[in-house]
Amino acid sequence: MTDNQYQNRPPFDEPSVLDYVKSLFRFGGERIPLPKFEERSATSDQQLAISQQIEETQPSDIHPSPFILHPFPWRSLLALVFALIGQKAFEPPPTASPLGFAFYIAAFSMLGWAVYRGEWNLESLKPTSEENDPLTYRRVALFVSIALAIWSFTIFKDNLFTATNVIVWCFAVALFVWAFWLDGAKRLTGIANFFKRDSWTITFSRWSLLLVAATALVFFFRFHQTGSVPPEPFSDHAEKIFDVYDITQGQTRIFFPRNTGREAFQMYWTLLIADVFGTGLSYLSLKLGTAILGFLTLPFVYLLGKEIGGNRVGLLAFILTGIGYWPNVISRVGLRFPLYPLFAAPTLFFLIRGLRTRNRNDFLLSGLFLGLGLHGYSPMRIVPVVVIVAFLLYWLHGQSKGARRDLLIWLTLLGLTALVVFLPLLRYWVEHPTEFGFRAFSRLSGTEQALPGPAYEIFFSNVWNALKMFNFDDGEIWVHSVTHRPALDVVSAALFALGIVLVLIRYARERHWLDLFLLVSIPLLQLPSSLSLAFPGENPALNRAGAAYIPAFVIGAMALDGLLTSLRGGRMRNVLMWGSAGLLLFVSASQNYDLVFEQYASSFEQGSWNTSDMGKVVREFEQTYGRTDTVWIVPYPHWVDTRLPAVWAGVPNRDMAMWRDNLASTLELTGPKLFMVRANLEQQEFNDTETLDALKSLYPNGQLRLFDSDVPGHDFWIYFVPQQ
Repeated sequence: MTDNQYQNRPPFDEPSVLDYVKSLFRFGGERIPLPKFEERSATSDQQLAISQQIEETQPSDIHPSPFILHPFPWRSLLALVFALIGQKAFEPPPTASPLGFAFYIAAFSMLGWAVYRGEWNLESLKPTSEENDPLTYRRVALFVSIALAIWSFTIFKDNLFTATNVIVWCFAVALFVWAFWLDGAKRLTGIANFFKRDSWTITFSRWSLLLVAATALVFFFRFHQTGSVPPEPFSDHAEKIFDVYDITQGQTRIFFPRNTGREAFQMYWTLLIADVFGTGLSYLSLKLGTAILGFLTLPFVYLLGKEIGGNRVGLLAFILTGIGYWPNVISRVGLRFPLYPLFAAPTLFFLIRGLRTRNRNDFLLSGLFLGLGLHGYSPMRIVPVVVIVAFLLYWLHGQSKGARRDLLIWLTLLGLTALVVFLPLLRYWVEHPTEFGFRAFSRLSGTEQALPGPAYEIFFSNVWNALKMFNFDDGEIWVHSVTHRPALDVVSAALFALGIVLVLIRYARERHWLDLFLLVSIPLLQLPSSLSLAFPGENPALNRAGAAYIPAFVIGAMALDGLLTSLRGGRMRNVLMWGSAGLLLFVSASQNYDLVFEQYASSFEQGSWNTSDMGKVVREFEQTYGRTDTVWIVPYPHWVDTRLPAVWAGVPNRDMAMWRDNLASTLELTGPKLFMVRANLEQQEFNDTETLDALKSLYPNGQLRLFDSDVPGHDFWIYFVPQQ
């Protein structure tokens, strides 16, 4: 047909969406053009008249049968069942992997058929605003903020926060944001009127109750057994507690150089948690603090899902992320891991919403969270690249029509806002570039260890391994994972795989930048893990790829939402829809509970040393003799960090190490003494008999006993020397 023939078709004989998609890929025939608005006006008027005539001739209480409008989506359900079976085959041990691939092929085939028949589709994305930036700003506020920013940069010296430089810096940030903030007079008026009311009425809808129930569920997963899962700290926790202790001694650092360097956010946050909850400088303070940070990420996951797919996608993403084993374990460890997704989620949410609404305020908020995130965890340093890629993809797609003039302005505002927030670290970076970048470059280059092969080969291998982490293998780091299993549970992984295909199909149909960005953002957010070229064994790493779970769970939620939409219909269909959703979430929650509170807790207990038991021995000695300065631990290769038992005993600033060669120096001290020594009766090569012989020689009246640990291989010797 010619273009005119397509345009002259009667309204009910127009080409379908499938015909148009086929023509895009030249599946026979010419490309079908999309008629312009002016050319379709007569047709549209004709369709509107027909619709109005139908409405007038039908009673308002008569509706077409849902079973006619929405045939039962058996193809979609089969696609999901096949995907679940296939994903189950990838659970450890991976003996049924070939069968898993076969079922996934069947699942994708059924999914393609379901999409072809219109059963399982994703809703179209929200339309983009046609507004333009007003290009206004507050001149005085801008000039003052620039002056304050320069001043704060000059006084952020000696790697210290002070009352003066923090106040100047905060005013610089606030005034810069205010200089470009668009007036929200209507919203402020609405808030003021709300508080002026004589009485307030609180109402709860079914949706509100559903949100409350979902929040209670994810709250349980985040904080259940916080004190015991994971059970023991390791060396990184000792470093953090020593850093927090330094703050209490007046060393209010911007960047903490201990142990190759750390950003400051967690140190000050932990001190706040210790003060508010009365938990002191302890392992519990670290874990409770990061668990709260992980929980605070979830509202932004909800908002991001809602922005992309609507309320139900937001709720499903909120639940899947809240109960997910991956987000849960990196939030419980007590290290900086959850700071990456915590700040990446709002940065992405405000960025995506800003590009849709073309509201400058969203870009300012995105920049604020980006700048704050750079004070949190070093993998956040990849997010500026993700932001630039988002702007580039938006510019290349039709949704940017009419806004391309403003894109550079918005990107500049976002970047400058982040820069002003980043100023303290920028000053440290300028003064100490090697220390600031050492940890990242130690993984990226051969500064600490030579690359085991050509850089490009390692990189592409790492990217591939990182992409496989969702459905196949999450790596070998026991600290923050159940090793060599999928990073997602069976339900979430199956939905994620199906969701990837659905997003690709929608992108082929609609060419919307956000679909492509969702897909591209995953490997980009994984780059802090993929770029571990010198230590490829550390990739994939759930901590360094932590922000990648945000688009992963949103895509899984979009797939589940599309399936639920296909099930919608009469009463029985609605029961099936909500029953299916409830069953899938129940299965997901059950597996995630087992992964976190059984498998992860058990593997962590085996991998870590029982420093808490040593801490109890120290406390008992102190309660009996009123001192801890004559308690020591004799170091042994690959054994306990000798600072941690002191932390458990409430002495967060002491290293209890007493090397074997220095044991004789303890003779100078009077009073009772106690030594703890490595023991392993099953493997004598790890039983420190040399130290025991030395102690018996120095203190022949000493008393030796074995601390019998509940964990095999975690026993230790206690050598007690009575007061002479």
